[in-house]
Amino acid sequence: MHARLSSGLPVRRIKVGPLDLDQRTAVADLLGSARLPGEHVDITLAKLDELLLDRTGLTTREVVAQLVGPIGDRAAERRRATDRRTALWDWLAAHPVVTAQPALAGWVGGIRRAGLIDGSVSRTKEELEKVLKVLGELPAAGRPLPSFADDVLGDTHALDEGKRCANLVLKALVAIYDVPPPVGAPERRAVWERAGIADDQLSSTVLAAGLRIGGDDLVGSILDICADAGVAATLTLQQLRTKPRLTGAPAEVWIFENPSVLTVALERFGASCPPLVCTSGWPSSAGILLLNRLHEAGSTLHYHGDFDGEGLRIAANVVARTGAVPWRMTSADYLAAVADGPSVGRVTDVPWDPRLAGQLAETGKTVPEERLAVVLLDEIARRTRT
Repeated sequence: MHARLSSGLPVRRIKVGPLDLDQRTAVADLLGSARLPGEHVDITLAKLDELLLDRTGLTTREVVAQLVGPIGDRAAERRRATDRRTALWDWLAAHPVVTAQPALAGWVGGIRRAGLIDGSVSRTKEELEKVLKVLGELPAAGRPLPSFADDVLGDTHALDEGKRCANLVLKALVAIYDVPPPVGAPERRAVWERAGIADDQLSSTVLAAGLRIGGDDLVGSILDICADAGVAATLTLQQLRTKPRLTGAPAEVWIFENPSVLTVALERFGASCPPLVCTSGWPSSAGILLLNRLHEAGSTLHYHGDFDGEGLRIAANVVARTGAVPWRMTSADYLAAVADGPSVGRVTDVPWDPRLAGQLAETGKTVPEERLAVVLLDEIARRTRT
């Protein structure tokens, strides 16, 4: 009866057995029956209440609680546990790191299907908070993994190979970059490197044209000399680290995904080229560092890229990590430019236009950024005419 009452479900009767002779005798005495019952006895809760109230002044529930212990409510406990799990998954899906890069939606679904860590909501949330904190700091500016882990999580070994946090971060990066899951240490290192971990300070570069930031330091001088000559500047991560703060950043900077657009811009504008930066596909550590420095200095960053699946993921990544705003990257812009072209590949949602991913998936044709170069540069020319 204690187990049945603790279920939290309505209890009207209970069946017990098989009973031995002494137990059958005890039940007959309890029920006031002149005959022994069979090996199994079926009795209603109302009858038990009547008997126990008459003999003890207590209900069945009160007698059971005294004899066995407090009566629980497993159904309510299950509901509370379900509510806690639902709240956890809702929190994860709505986290700013996830909503900023909708490519992580599938990653969230995989974590949910894997279930709770050690069956604990609090333990799972604690681990996910660390993972999201790491993702919020990526791409890193060419940091070695132990140093990055120490800065972000306070533990140089927190992202060591085999650690749960490291595995979850790598799965998230696979979703963001749309690459096959790594199956060995070299492939795992390649994913980390793509996220700016242990990047070589010299091989991590970013292209800029017409960008002037003031100052007579190394980076400012390189940019000024190249802008005056009407050519692009290539800045390394090492060079950018020599200038921790920009003092004369332009009010607006336009960011492109493809270097060919910078080529067209320089041919058109020469030494009068407006301030442009190119990520060359997925932004490098140097690119993220430069864009963040420009944003911190007050520049408004306008981003444009390819209209295809990867282009949308790159755009979402740049917007999430640098404070850039999408520029001419709406569903209307796509539909106005779409024509025959390659397949768009796997498409994921973007946070700034809920219709854009659906339009790409339905139409299925890529609009490369180069196709729009003249239109984009015309708009920049109008906006920077003064």
